[in-house]
Amino acid sequence: MAQASSVIVPYVSYLRVYEPLAAFPEPERSHWASYARRKDLPTAQDELRRSLADLLPVPPVPVPVHESGDAFVTEVDGVVCVCPWRTRLRGWLALEELPELYPEPMVDAALPPLVRRQASADFERWLERNPDARPWIRSSVWHVPVRWFALFEGDEREYVKAGEGDAGPVLRYRTPMVQARRRVARALKALREHLDATAREPLSEGLVDVGRWLEEFHPRSLVELDYGGLVHVLSDSHLSQDVSAADVAEGIAALRDDDAAAAGEAYGRLTERWRAVRELQFAN
Repeated sequence: MAQASSVIVPYVSYLRVYEPLAAFPEPERSHWASYARRKDLPTAQDELRRSLADLLPVPPVPVPVHESGDAFVTEVDGVVCVCPWRTRLRGWLALEELPELYPEPMVDAALPPLVRRQASADFERWLERNPDARPWIRSSVWHVPVRWFALFEGDEREYVKAGEGDAGPVLRYRTPMVQARRRVARALKALREHLDATAREPLSEGLVDVGRWLEEFHPRSLVELDYGGLVHVLSDSHLSQDVSAADVAEGIAALRDDDAAAAGEAYGRLTERWRAVRELQFAN
């Protein structure tokens, strides 16, 4: 699972699911219905600021003591849909992945082993009471996983430059759940039929994981890929020319047509674009 959490840095991208109110049992449904009518709904930056604030005390608080009652809210064809933050759950999940993302001395300096062990023990006890828990939000540091782009088409891209909107800059994709699931299935079929096991395994495993996650949500949900904090470190020129979802769709279509050369060209554009982003990470 991709990293997501209260252990977070500004340069993070997000894959979110917004579910209709009908997907939630009572009394949670009524809570979200009332919440969605608020005039002062928090933004992604508000969530980020709250998460970072938890890391300021000594010792730091890697996971909130209480689960967040906040969510992102949108409307789809007149139906209110919400994406609960579930910051506490995401914090625990992030802690499990930290050793895979950063050197041990760096992790120990930021979050002492004793703090992490206590958080892990709390998570185990919580999971015993909530075995079916899953996050509505997945996150990734300093890049967007290729498998996420497979859920979208190029014409679903929304880009707002800095200064053009109230919350700009923003780069995101949105699509109905039914389309996202269909595209995952088509991409997996193309990979399995036209690539050998070694070549397809990394992307296939990721797509299977995302596909299983999507199956846990209401079929009339909305799926969103948000570049999040990445838009603040990438230039307008880079963002304007970033058509990664179209490149992935083109590559998959080329595989179905047995056009290895075209598939290779699409993949090459994609890897070159994100190699440049990765270089910014290590420069920092």
